Amino acid sequence: MIVDAEPVETLSPAPLDARWVVLVGLMGAGKTTVGRRLAKRLDLAFVDADAEIEEAAGETIPEIFERRGEAAFRAGERRVIARLLAGAPQVLATGGGAFMDPVTRANIAARGISIWLKADLDTLMKRVGKRGDRPLLQNGDPRATMKRLIDERYPVYAQADITIESLEGPHEAVVEEIIEKLKEFRAAQAGQKND
Repeated sequence: MIVDAEPVETLSPAPLDARWVVLVGLMGAGKTTVGRRLAKRLDLAFVDADAEIEEAAGETIPEIFERRGEAAFRAGERRVIARLLAGAPQVLATGGGAFMDPVTRANIAARGISIWLKADLDTLMKRVGKRGDRPLLQNGDPRATMKRLIDERYPVYAQADITIESLEGPHEAVVEEIIEKLKEFRAAQAGQKND
């Protein structure tokens, strides 16, 4: 027996003031998985910055890191994200280091609403352990590297417009929380405009 699912409320992109929804956070935070689901709920297209970088470079991210180094990857990342943000609003999942770049942060602030998916060390390690292609975790102790990245990046990620705890559990719960926070953010901004 097929039962019709209850209608799912969508948050129209119009009330987002034609702004991008940009997910930031460390590798393993769930940006791509959550981003795809969020885009459907917002009735927007989804784009993964890492996939766009690989397409533009004609290489995988591990290959870019190995052949040209992290600095070249970051420069390409900056260019690709700037190009994307110049287009029609979508949901964008950024790479873990993208928000660390001041130019990229400024571009995101000008064109989007940034959402930090914040996860604890154990959750991140569990998730990244499923993939062995993370360039920053290839040398030495991956857990120590991840801890160092948390210490370096979390103060910068905290500058995002919205923070969402990315815990173990259904991704749909994270999407629901983002939608609620977007509504609150939108209402707060409308209140500031009316002051």
